[in-house]
Amino acid sequence: MSTVDHTEKKTLPPLIAGQRLDRATFHERYEAMPPDTRAELVGGIVYMPSPLGYDHGERDADISDWIGHYKRYTPGVRRALNATTQFDDYGEPQPDLQLRIPEERGGSSRIENGYVVGPPEFVIEVSKTTRKHDLGPKKADYERAGVAEYLFIGLDPQEIRWFIRRGDRFEELPPGADGVYRSEVFPGLWLEPAAFFDEDTDRLFATLDRGLATAEHQAFVARLSAR
Repeated sequence: MSTVDHTEKKTLPPLIAGQRLDRATFHERYEAMPPDTRAELVGGIVYMPSPLGYDHGERDADISDWIGHYKRYTPGVRRALNATTQFDDYGEPQPDLQLRIPEERGGSSRIENGYVVGPPEFVIEVSKTTRKHDLGPKKADYERAGVAEYLFIGLDPQEIRWFIRRGDRFEELPPGADGVYRSEVFPGLWLEPAAFFDEDTDRLFATLDRGLATAEHQAFVARLSAR
């Protein structure tokens, strides 16, 4: 993450997991840390995640391919992995994956100084050892910040939980009778959990292609283009 000359920041205290900081202080200290440092501010508390295991990284890649396929056929939306995202004074997370509508197309976030500012419409966390964190304080941060949809993917045990904003709160979005989840914010973004966990890429993408072929997705693309 670091993009500054570290010789100018030697006097800044280092980040320490568990510290309570405001976002401005956290961000300043984060930029002064070594480039390979990973840290998040969640609920005003500094978290410094441990290195990611292979299975987490593999499933991150799989769900990123799924989002990338949607982006390919939905001109105007933007995708990012592990991008620092600035909320209020208490939150600066790095979601595993996010899908957003740019501000100029009517979205709720923007890019400032190379960082996402404001809530992306759609955030994904892949979780194995951080389940309580991702469904606890991090989910609360996403809810407070105004994220419209939050997809939690648990690996051990395998679990999909899809949250959608209703007013100022998250509610769980159930799958359809066919077991497929359908985004309300991004029409056509369909996920079949069984295909994902079975690593059946053909079926995963076939389900998504059915969503992309719907009239709702075509209307969404037209709205984005009009903006």
